[in-house]
Amino acid sequence: MLDGFPLAVAAIEALPVRSCVIDGEAIVCGDDGLAVFDLIRGHGTNARAVLCAFDLLEVNGEDTRGEPIEERKRRLAGLLRLRHEGIALNEHFGGDGAIIYKHACALGCEGVVSKRLGTPYRAGRSPHWLKIKNPAAPAVRRLDEEDWSS
Repeated sequence: MLDGFPLAVAAIEALPVRSCVIDGEAIVCGDDGLAVFDLIRGHGTNARAVLCAFDLLEVNGEDTRGEPIEERKRRLAGLLRLRHEGIALNEHFGGDGAIIYKHACALGCEGVVSKRLGTPYRAGRSPHWLKIKNPAAPAVRRLDEEDWSS
């Protein structure tokens, strides 16, 4: 699944574990440090792509999906404590969601995903997650344009 992303593969292989399953997505950042969807979209191998790690679902044969999100994030941060250019921890920010969203939009981020503390992992959409997109973000504008053209 990650064969086209050699930096991410090298980072995962360097982790101090026998096995792990990390929920994340491959990204390529622009000069401003923000993910640029068009830099990865439709490409085969992308030597610049890194894994943006969101969650830890399994480690060394232990299924962690039933643990609260804050515990899974803590364990993921511990696993990624040694930096590697092929993997980046998607940071967790606690506080007033409206203020965090406002700052994310000002930075040009695609938006924010809020997850209820204490919840286990669920694949797909969850009533405990809220995704709020930045309407001014290039990736969001592109998706809106694609919706209109189909």
